[in-house]
Amino acid sequence: MAIPATRPNTPAGGPGPTEAGDGPARPAKGLLPGLALGYFMVLMDTTVVTVALPDIGHGLHAGLGSLQWVSNGYTLTFAAFLLTAGALADRFGGRRILLVGLWTFGLVSGASALAGSVELLVAARALLGVSGALLLPSSLAVIAHSFPDPAARARALGGWAAITGAALAAGPLVGGVLTDSLGWRAVFLVNVPLALVSIAITAKGAAETGRTPARGLDLPGQASAIVALGALTFGLVQAGGAGWTAPEVLGSFALFAVAAGVFVAVERRAAAGGRTPMLPPKLFRGSAFTAALFAGLLVNFALSGVLFTLSLLFQQGRGYSALLAGLAFLPLTLPTVVNPVFTGRLVARIGPRAPATAGFALMGAGTLVQAGTTSGSAASVVAGSLGLLLLGFGISYALPSLVVAVMGAVPRELSGVASGALNSARQTGAVVGVAVLGAILNGASSVEAGTRVGAVVSGVLLLTGSVVVRAFLGRERQETARPRPPGSRTARGHGPARPS
Repeated sequence: MAIPATRPNTPAGGPGPTEAGDGPARPAKGLLPGLALGYFMVLMDTTVVTVALPDIGHGLHAGLGSLQWVSNGYTLTFAAFLLTAGALADRFGGRRILLVGLWTFGLVSGASALAGSVELLVAARALLGVSGALLLPSSLAVIAHSFPDPAARARALGGWAAITGAALAAGPLVGGVLTDSLGWRAVFLVNVPLALVSIAITAKGAAETGRTPARGLDLPGQASAIVALGALTFGLVQAGGAGWTAPEVLGSFALFAVAAGVFVAVERRAAAGGRTPMLPPKLFRGSAFTAALFAGLLVNFALSGVLFTLSLLFQQGRGYSALLAGLAFLPLTLPTVVNPVFTGRLVARIGPRAPATAGFALMGAGTLVQAGTTSGSAASVVAGSLGLLLLGFGISYALPSLVVAVMGAVPRELSGVASGALNSARQTGAVVGVAVLGAILNGASSVEAGTRVGAVVSGVLLLTGSVVVRAFLGRERQETARPRPPGSRTARGHGPARPS
């Protein structure tokens, strides 16, 4: 469902591109690519850095654990702040928060290139994660506002996913070219001109979304979420070297459990007390929303974990250059460019359930193929490329379907926080995926053995995801629309089925 059609609010400095009225005017030409460019940077930053990790390790004398933090320093803060970013978009307007995120992402990217130690780079990556968190829910809120018709919005989200999906294809290749020719620092500098272009398009063509001035910031919820996710990540990363029963690992898991419990209690108390929680419990009344969050977590668990382990396998195990490693990822990344447009149209016609189920089945199969292709022989390289192709097509079916399912399953006034919740779940999956598969890799006898075990773990989880989305995604909508036979609960006068 779309954000309510309201009189657009614009920041100081001039009127927005639409006239006041009952709803947003026709979107400005070129607006969708401009909005997608911001998230393009967010995704490309992940994949660019993945390919550059071995060069970063060599240049900054960083071990495997430190490289995990270079990757997770970004995704951890991204995941932790997405819910607050969604609330900020609802409260102050998506356009305004989007522009703030674009400016800070460009500036911090430039600062990341100047890092002189791995500790400084991890700190800069954490700031980049906060900036990226501001970009995603605000861009989705602006899209939902600009395309109020459900079918048009589904097509727009499919186009948005196709443009942003290009980041997955461009990231490894661009990262390989930049790393081999200019060094790892160049992979951060490339974000600066992209941010400036997106700022120019957004400032000129985007109308402000509806605002909810009473939308508060849930600081206790935010703090407990950061502690929980940080403790979980630290424990998983440390487990690879210190062992799963080490005191610091067990202590981190205990802290995670306490902080997670505090988060749930804080959110329930805020809702009961009439205050606005960071993650409103009422969002979880429908099974479709809960299933979509779990599915989104599984997608990024596998995607980020596979990218991390395969990048090390390609460059350290097989001796590939950064450029050749980037080329090796093309079977994974190219389908995410071309297929989401088709997926958006398919979802607009038949709903998100079937495409998401097919996507998870393809991802699971493609990931399991990787378990038998770590030797580096010609046959393994060909089979591994086929597995990556299946994984890429699966992602291109699953992710647009999940976005449409979430945006259509929540109240319109909570579209910003709902999109933030989905992507927070996805980024949490990325953090846990890199931490878990990195720990497996760290404890294995070789990079080949660790990659093999990680692929099996990821594949089984993805196949589990296909069962979940088949059983629950879109369930309320189907139950509402399905005619009730005589003698059913509704026919006996107990009221209609609960709407989605």
